[in-house]
Amino acid sequence: MPTQFHPAVAAWFSETFDSPTRCQQQAWPAIMAGEHTLIAAPTGSGKTLAAFLAGINELVCSGCRAPLANETRLLYVSPLKALSNDIHRNLELPLEGIDRKLFEMGHCELSITSAVRSGDTPSAARQAMVRKPPHILVTTPESLYLLLTSEGGRRMLKTVRSVIVDEIHAVVGSKRGSHLALSLTRLERLVTGPLIRIGLSATQRPIEQVARFLVNDGDCTIIDSGHRRQMDLAIELPEMPLEALLSGEASKSIYDRLTQLIEQHRTTLIFVNTRRMAERVARHLSERIGEQRITSHHGSLAREQRLTAERRLKAGELSALVATASLELGIDIGEVDLVCQMGSTGSIATLLQRVGRSGHQRDATPKGRLFPASRDDLIECIALLDAIRRDELDQLVMPEQPLDVLAQQIVAMVACEEWLEDDLYALVSSAYPYRKLTREQFDAIVVMLANGFSTRYGQRSLYLHRDGINQRLSARRGARLTAVTCGGAIPDNADYRVILEPGGEFIGTVDEDFAIECLSGDIFQLGNSSWRVQRVETGNLRVEDAQQQPPSIPFWFGEAPGRTPALSLAVARLRQTLAELSRQTDGIALAQQWLFQALQLSTEAAEQAVDYIASAQLALGAMPGFDTLVLERFFDESGGMQLILHTPFGSRLNRAWG
Repeated sequence: MPTQFHPAVAAWFSETFDSPTRCQQQAWPAIMAGEHTLIAAPTGSGKTLAAFLAGINELVCSGCRAPLANETRLLYVSPLKALSNDIHRNLELPLEGIDRKLFEMGHCELSITSAVRSGDTPSAARQAMVRKPPHILVTTPESLYLLLTSEGGRRMLKTVRSVIVDEIHAVVGSKRGSHLALSLTRLERLVTGPLIRIGLSATQRPIEQVARFLVNDGDCTIIDSGHRRQMDLAIELPEMPLEALLSGEASKSIYDRLTQLIEQHRTTLIFVNTRRMAERVARHLSERIGEQRITSHHGSLAREQRLTAERRLKAGELSALVATASLELGIDIGEVDLVCQMGSTGSIATLLQRVGRSGHQRDATPKGRLFPASRDDLIECIALLDAIRRDELDQLVMPEQPLDVLAQQIVAMVACEEWLEDDLYALVSSAYPYRKLTREQFDAIVVMLANGFSTRYGQRSLYLHRDGINQRLSARRGARLTAVTCGGAIPDNADYRVILEPGGEFIGTVDEDFAIECLSGDIFQLGNSSWRVQRVETGNLRVEDAQQQPPSIPFWFGEAPGRTPALSLAVARLRQTLAELSRQTDGIALAQQWLFQALQLSTEAAEQAVDYIASAQLALGAMPGFDTLVLERFFDESGGMQLILHTPFGSRLNRAWG
């Protein structure tokens, strides 16, 4: 460890770990030298502790020189509320251990405090942390925005010295990232001293662009330990050949194989792409291994349900947990021996992230098994393995200056203080996503916020006063309320709350359309438990315990992921390669041999993939690729003409074709 670490911090680390990881050795000197730092390392490489320990060490050194004031010095921003809660729990171990070492070495004891501020934080706890700020504050991008827009939050954040942005790749490719970039820029202007920015991610490319995003195009030290470790990856197939859709017989075979794998491993994490699939898989597996050994985990479950599932898995009470992306990021769920992925992830980075949840011990090998549901799914899963073999990764595509997010942040900033228009433009255009924002675009946003729009009832949405002579902006009455109640870039979902009677316990949420279709007495599953509908109210579904009677599975609209351009390119390349090989003399055997040698596929997987591509080539006459589109016409049973456009371009383009 660097010699700059306090002896108590170094002693605790040496007692707890054998030695620092590669990314920790590289990151600590940079962070402790006050440099903005981006750490890119695989899941399980210790990058979170690399960021936190430097900040904790600074608090320890300051506390040994003089008593620590009740002020927030270290800010941690996570894209998930669940991850924030998890980090807060895991901070207890180093803080208690270092405090004990300080006592043993004869130093004064330090009470370094930490707290979580997210949408799950009770109102009383929020007020308490404003009165007595914690030294370490764990929050989300949306809660950071709210803190920056409230008077108490701004007082608390003024003393921040370093900010950690975890899982940065999860936000930079969306408007959420643009929103966070503006919030970080506001934070830097607010604090009373220099602000060190630290970014953490397991999967990101191009890394240089992410670094520019993190520090608004400033200087940033990049610690790149690679995006993946050596992995044990394989494809699992049902006993019968895959078809265009998953048959009931094939589905039964897959569940039987999953059961075998669960029994062969201590802890298994099963990832699915939709909440409906999570409930369905949990139901089928609970019939095979028992309801007490497996449950589901997804964003529509109440916080208490999710935390209970995480705790039970970490404690070894569950043999398996079926999860969506809610467990994809770095939540600590203990040691996982095996990760199973149902169907293709649609993304190279997502598969690496999910399989990386296993083998979290140092020098352990992550182990993953993919279960394709159809012939097309099989090709996509093989393309995933091929892309990983070639060390390929999805390219981040950042939104350029989303103006709706900018308008929201301008209202929030002006609600806190008066601004000169030139100063406000300079601030927002310094945020990386808005570096190309023209003054004309900025002025148009300001005019819209000041003048609103006309309706039959008069002007609406007037949030700002604009002094055109002095070029000053001030807030109208109600601007701050609008800013805090309409903040963030996560789209609203019209979900119904599931309430358990008679106690009124919140179970989770279901899609609005599913709730409206429910009738009194219907039984459905949520969180691997059965619930009987009592009545449907506006926004609420009142239920009672159905005592594990056979349920239906709820649905949620618009949740299946699309395919990324990088994986789409890998799929097109694989199709072309197999098609070209199969056209040669003994081509079927050649194509199968290539799959054996290049990807170590099983005989069954290679045979099914090659047969499918060869048949498609024969039927279509050409193989769709990035330079070839294939249009197929056919007539349905009623005689109507149907047209299929075969393209490998992925969701960003194919949705436009649709």
